[in-house]
Amino acid sequence: MQIFEQIVKQVDDFVWGIPLIVLILGTGIYLTVRLVFLPIRKLGRAFRYVFRKEEGEGEVSSFGALCTALSATIGTGNIVGVATAIVAGGPGALFWMWLAAFFGMATKYAEGLLAVKYRRVYPDGHTLGGPFYYIENGLGKKWKFLAVIFAVLGMCVGLFGIGTFSQVNSITSAVGNVFAGVPDVNLFGTSYNLAVVIAGLLLTAAVALVLLGGVKRIAKVSEAVVPFMVILYVLVCLVILIFNITAIPAAFRDIFVGAFKPSAVAGGIAGSLLIAMQKGIARGIFSNEAGLGSAPIAAAAAKTKEPVRQGLVSMTGTFLDTIVVCTMTGLAIVITGAWKTGLDGADVTISAFSQGMPGVLGAAGPALLTICLVFFAFTTILGWNFYGERCLEYIAGRKKAAIYAYRIAYILAVLIGPYMTVAVVWNIADVFNGLMAIPNLIALILLSNVVFRETKKYFLRYPTSRSGMEASALEDEEEKSYCRLEGVEQGSEKPPAEQAGALYDKEERDPNDRTG
Repeated sequence: MQIFEQIVKQVDDFVWGIPLIVLILGTGIYLTVRLVFLPIRKLGRAFRYVFRKEEGEGEVSSFGALCTALSATIGTGNIVGVATAIVAGGPGALFWMWLAAFFGMATKYAEGLLAVKYRRVYPDGHTLGGPFYYIENGLGKKWKFLAVIFAVLGMCVGLFGIGTFSQVNSITSAVGNVFAGVPDVNLFGTSYNLAVVIAGLLLTAAVALVLLGGVKRIAKVSEAVVPFMVILYVLVCLVILIFNITAIPAAFRDIFVGAFKPSAVAGGIAGSLLIAMQKGIARGIFSNEAGLGSAPIAAAAAKTKEPVRQGLVSMTGTFLDTIVVCTMTGLAIVITGAWKTGLDGADVTISAFSQGMPGVLGAAGPALLTICLVFFAFTTILGWNFYGERCLEYIAGRKKAAIYAYRIAYILAVLIGPYMTVAVVWNIADVFNGLMAIPNLIALILLSNVVFRETKKYFLRYPTSRSGMEASALEDEEEKSYCRLEGVEQGSEKPPAEQAGALYDKEERDPNDRTG
């Protein structure tokens, strides 16, 4: 087993080397600059769009699509991933998570826009979209091999990476910590806490029950659970920060100094600058999934006529996930010094919750964190099953036998997740994440001119945003007038150039652009 762990770690270090870090950050920086820092300028407008109802092709509302994406992104990466990054790279790893998230917002915007623009809508209303379709339809059929590679890796990430092992293992580790006094049972020649075994079985049953309902049930569960779990977790973290408010300035100092000189903050405890960057960016991508290519699969199911609008909604997920939730976890860990205790995984954050609150609150900390962790991980498991099934559907078509076989394999992966070690679980997840991101990032770079042109068109048509149903109706009227003027059918996803007329000047078009 130790040999296997060493092999996985070496592969993880290779995949998440400097080239991939440069590719991820470079793509985000390029998109951010070319979009003139759109994530900053349009963040308020994006949040207004989250709650606006809109008619159009798709299966769920924009809010439902965002919640489905958040259910997959806000998971153990926000609790355990942040802890493992800070333990390995020191407090400075949190800075690199922030940096990856800042530029990742533009990446997530581009993913959401392209997902809606190039999605496939079946006659029965079923929608399918994501990197595999914007690779195939946006870049052309000769790039289909890259789309297939992405889809295969997407299935693997769901089965062996973010979707199952890391989520289940984190839940059961936290449960075992809370119920440490429960007797052990012998399974497969190894002793396991009885509470861990029971928690694993209950989680498997709950996942199986929800998966039988398909995407709409996943969206409904996500819409109900995601807002509640985020608010609960943020409130608990705020309590820790309030009780330790005098330590906050020193924590920020450690984060910024440690980002470039880890030894100045941690001495020999943390790793090098490269490790701080590597773990910070890797865990940041694990958490917010910007550039990974998963979120656009959910975005493609949104009921919307406007690719740009869904792109704006999609980028709010990165902000909520990393800038809000991960920051809360990171500050709690740094302020309390839990990252220096020699613990690993969920135990680090549990220690922070125990130390950060006095008296009864501190004693209840592990239980509160376990509740949050269960909600986070459960919804992530559901969200990644949805992603994996859509990747399978792209490869195999809408074959029920294939979908059910994948669900059975997914449920079995959930069942065995509690019995794997923390280090192996997270290294496997990192490897598949990195490999999955590569074909998606290549597509985003090659299709970037489409993103820029669609963005320019949209904001010329709708320079301001008005909240509520009145604005939605007004924008519909504006679109009708615009379409009458240009002779384009309303709601048409990709009007031919000869009909579009003044939609954009021929001189502005990229000669290599294949979108028509």
